[in-house]
Amino acid sequence: MNRRDPIEDLAHLRHEFGEHGGVNMSIEASSTFTVIDPATMPELFQGRKGPEKGCYLYGRHFNPTVYNLGRQMAALEGTEAAYCTASGMGAIAGVILGLCNAGDEVVASNAIYGGSYALLHDFLPAKCGIKTTFVDITDTSGVADAVTERTRLIFTESVSNPTLRVADIPRIAEIASGRGITLVVDNTFSPLVMRPAVLGADIVVHSITKFISGASDLIAGAICGSEEFIGSLMDLHMGSLMLLGPTMDPNIASSVSLRIPHLPLRMAAHGERALALVQRLESLGLGVCYPGLANHPDHDLFDALRIPEYGYGGVFTLDAGTADKADELMYFLQNKQRFGYLAVSLGYFDTLMSCSGSSTSSELSDEDKDAAGISPGLVRISVGYTGTLEQRWRQMEAALRETGLFPRR
Repeated sequence: MNRRDPIEDLAHLRHEFGEHGGVNMSIEASSTFTVIDPATMPELFQGRKGPEKGCYLYGRHFNPTVYNLGRQMAALEGTEAAYCTASGMGAIAGVILGLCNAGDEVVASNAIYGGSYALLHDFLPAKCGIKTTFVDITDTSGVADAVTERTRLIFTESVSNPTLRVADIPRIAEIASGRGITLVVDNTFSPLVMRPAVLGADIVVHSITKFISGASDLIAGAICGSEEFIGSLMDLHMGSLMLLGPTMDPNIASSVSLRIPHLPLRMAAHGERALALVQRLESLGLGVCYPGLANHPDHDLFDALRIPEYGYGGVFTLDAGTADKADELMYFLQNKQRFGYLAVSLGYFDTLMSCSGSSTSSELSDEDKDAAGISPGLVRISVGYTGTLEQRWRQMEAALRETGLFPRR
């Protein structure tokens, strides 16, 4: 494994031929699989044979096409294995339920995707008796202090959604390892840019829906970790994935598999365009946040953790001051200037914009938004790479002038 750059690992990965010698792997659409020797069937149920030996049982367990994508995701993140799920939330829930029992606890970043927050803050305590303590993930002393004898895992995003704070993964990994607990990192915002498992994380999760997919046309997720952990999730009696069944469709897996080879080009393009735009916005004195800016509080940390070829990621925020002004800006950007789309999600080839406090972070209370640093007028912008930089800047500048946000000189 190349610990620095995953594209060598991806290129080295064995590429399965199609059924008739095609350069792309065939899609295995079967929900169930035959065995030649009847003695193989009990071995499959006992876990003594599986996909690593070319043996398949049932689509909810493993599917050849989905398994192949899992191998690509493992190579991407530098882990022994990976399992691909029907959604990013399916991946996160599967991991937490695989690690925790009723009465156990989680320590989590207080600035995370709203769906993850709702799962940890509302659903798991009420339905499963699993409690979460939310902390400022950048305060590693506070992270360590929050761990109790009941804590089973620390959950964070590599780059927080939407505040773009950067987790010190090596330091948090030391805390987790020293207390005998698991570090789970959601790397949805920074595939290729950062490799959390190489930096010390035990498990990495993704919403493949975002940058890895790149086209906002599918829903998918992934769990990357050790062979032992991935195997435990598929246990017939206690495996959270096996029993809850967030199974990825093989057609989705095939589609994603064909997109991973050009992910490096796309991530570099997202990062290059984002940096160019925020540098111009910063020069105007506007309230922009992006880890690639020297004044970002975690800029030096991100520089130490990232793979430089892929930039600083494709997301930045612009604080418009109020929710009304944020809505006005996005209205002009979409409907008057055609700069991008007023829509949730990220990682699309065109630009997507949303006011986080009233959309993807609306699950948080006003008090929790304040604690996480999510202001009412915070606009999250996932930068696409269509059009030219100058074209997009003209559109942004015009919208800023129309809404009165362009500074008067």
